[in-house]
Amino acid sequence: MTSSIWISGLRSFLFWQASREMIRTGRPEKALVGMKIHQVSLVALVIVGMAALSAQARSQPQPYLEDSSDGSVGTATVESPDMVYIPPTKATKLKTYAFDAFGPYAFVSGAFLGGIDQATNTPPEWKQGFGGYSQRFGSDFGIAAAGTTTRYLLAGALKQDTLYYRCGCGGLFPRLRHAVVSTLTGRSGRDGHRVFSIPALVAPYAGSLTAVYGWYPSRFEAKDAFRMGNYSLLESIGSNIGLEFFYSGPHSLLSRMHLNNSHGAPTQGPKP
Repeated sequence: MTSSIWISGLRSFLFWQASREMIRTGRPEKALVGMKIHQVSLVALVIVGMAALSAQARSQPQPYLEDSSDGSVGTATVESPDMVYIPPTKATKLKTYAFDAFGPYAFVSGAFLGGIDQATNTPPEWKQGFGGYSQRFGSDFGIAAAGTTTRYLLAGALKQDTLYYRCGCGGLFPRLRHAVVSTLTGRSGRDGHRVFSIPALVAPYAGSLTAVYGWYPSRFEAKDAFRMGNYSLLESIGSNIGLEFFYSGPHSLLSRMHLNNSHGAPTQGPKP
């Protein structure tokens, strides 16, 4: 119910924004296309936020709860009962920060997103050719690095663990839900209970704001940073889904970099 109210309010705001853009530019088709793009981004943001808040409301002192096999009422949820949370050390956090911000995956992501921006000529002021691609690659790499740095610094200040932990559950949809909810949640305390993560929410927008006021053309402003931040948040969801389902066995790059359990999260051990 709450998410429906939020989405209705967002739609009203977007229609108002499109009308104002139509009057200002005299190009109704451009205003409507822009409205649809903003609508998709904002609705996705609301859905993820509501899922994260819902997960926080259901969280228990112990992060891994037994999955009921007898169909009894009141027993939730999804993760294996023989796993226990092990907080990451400062050395692990530093290593994972370096890997996330400046590792090979960061370069591959920057190259891929730079290619998309090159294909769509975004922003057009950077033109085409190798010079334009270099600017776009550097920009996307810098946005990701700024967002990652913000996430780790805020997480350290708030004493949260924002590393990604693969789900101990089975099945496609429970694992998919776990990956999506993890986008805006983290772990807190010695028991690792799940909480809503301000660092995870702020980081995508910190990266886009850095780009808009750091090196993007001067015509870009705060609303553009918000739009770009929405896309970065959606990319975070996709990244978590990849970390949940892609192979990370003993011969993978993550394992060779000593970042087991995906994304640098320390291996969860058995209960004593």
